[in-house]
Amino acid sequence: MRTYLQAFDLWEVVNSDVEPEPLRANPTVAQMKQYFEEKSKKYKAISYIQNCVSDVIFTRIMACETPKQAWYKLKEEFQGTERIRQQQLLNLRRDFENLKMKEEETVKKYSDRIMAVVNSIRLIGEQFDEARIVEKVFSTLPERYEAKISSLEDSRDLVIISLTELINALYAQEQRRASRIEEHQKGAFQAKTKGQMLVQARCCVSTLQEEGHVERACKQNGRPGQNQAQYKKAEAQVAEDSSDHEEWVFAVSCSAGQKKGTKG
Repeated sequence: MRTYLQAFDLWEVVNSDVEPEPLRANPTVAQMKQYFEEKSKKYKAISYIQNCVSDVIFTRIMACETPKQAWYKLKEEFQGTERIRQQQLLNLRRDFENLKMKEEETVKKYSDRIMAVVNSIRLIGEQFDEARIVEKVFSTLPERYEAKISSLEDSRDLVIISLTELINALYAQEQRRASRIEEHQKGAFQAKTKGQMLVQARCCVSTLQEEGHVERACKQNGRPGQNQAQYKKAEAQVAEDSSDHEEWVFAVSCSAGQKKGTKG
């Protein structure tokens, strides 16, 4: 609201509530124009304030005759008395000092939590410089950021580093760490899947052996030794190339099913 009024050169009217000096006798056209412009600023300011608030808030300031009265009425409604403001400020300072980053929290979410408290302090009217926020972030980061902090200490002057630069540097580290974890998990999943497919393939072959299908096929061909060697070779191929496991097992199962049908 203050910025909005300043944009129209009306903040001084709200802050001082001073009436313009009355016109002297026989004023010029320029003097009359300036006088009425200055006098109308009061009505413009109170009009802007009334138009910027909700209907519920408007009922609280509609009896105010000057912009200064309306402004202080709003200030009293939303900020309370000076004693209440000081108590709020004390509580917010305590909240800021107690802030710590959680283990599962990202640096951007943590910075948002910090800025929520800082902005509340600033809205009350307390000055809060960025260097203090940067110091707070550095002092409350978990151990996993120690390497990055040391790197920043070696390459930058931490006294003048901006909050945005610090958060972006820490966020970049988080992204690299997340990528490494994802690649590791993906590799572990692929290895586990490959092992499961190999076990399934061997179990299927063992089942066929127990039912006599492979041995029967060897006896029918009259060359058991050669077929057994081919079978061992096929089993080794299953272990080597996991991409062919499903097709190989499917082929063996189908062959077994056909042999069972032929026998019947």
